[in-house]
Amino acid sequence: MALISLKSLGVTMSAPLFTNLDLTIGSGDRLGIVAANGRGKSTLLKCLTGEMEPTSGDITRTRGLRVGHVEQSIAPALLPRSFHQVVADALPPEQAESELWRVDVVLDSLDVPEPMRERQMQALSGGWQRLALIARVWVTDPDVLLLDEPTNHLDLARISQLETWLNALPREVPVVIASHDRAFLDAATNRTLFLRPEQSPVFALPYSRARRALDEVDASTERKFQRDMKVAQQLRRQAAK
Repeated sequence: MALISLKSLGVTMSAPLFTNLDLTIGSGDRLGIVAANGRGKSTLLKCLTGEMEPTSGDITRTRGLRVGHVEQSIAPALLPRSFHQVVADALPPEQAESELWRVDVVLDSLDVPEPMRERQMQALSGGWQRLALIARVWVTDPDVLLLDEPTNHLDLARISQLETWLNALPREVPVVIASHDRAFLDAATNRTLFLRPEQSPVFALPYSRARRALDEVDASTERKFQRDMKVAQQLRRQAAK
């Protein structure tokens, strides 16, 4: 079942980031978004949340859908708060006391040590801040989880831990990951979107296999272009006689 559907979606800044993007996101999806830096990955995630309006096309979300978005950087207002407080603050006010136990469940699942939970964000490394942001979103029980460069600042051990954590999430919750970390995408995704200004192909494959499939498609497209150019040149020469 599709939870989010994109139809002919496009965003143009000074130049097109992507156009005519058709995509569905549903149960079981672990979708990797691949593009060069500054070429639309974060923008697409913001469109999925509704934070940003596309230049063209439509986005359809199921009624009442809760979209959790883990952004790349931590808000300055959170820096004086403790790890535990940053996560607990994400709970709705009416659940702040009755559901506080969920914070510890999430922190346990991410193997956050007890002493770390009481430290201020501004005293933590970028990697721990990243895990705090992930926990802060996950504690809200989203229907769809969006991760923007989740491995930034993480060491190899924490990346491996994050892979394990993601693979243990309920399969009915789609996860969308914008990342440049190819090994992480191979371990954590089952679909790959190559975001491009004109045509953005999607493959039901993790990154490395999708990259090979894309190279084959690109090579086939180039061969067809060269054949068409050759035919056009022949027709022009014949017309000139």
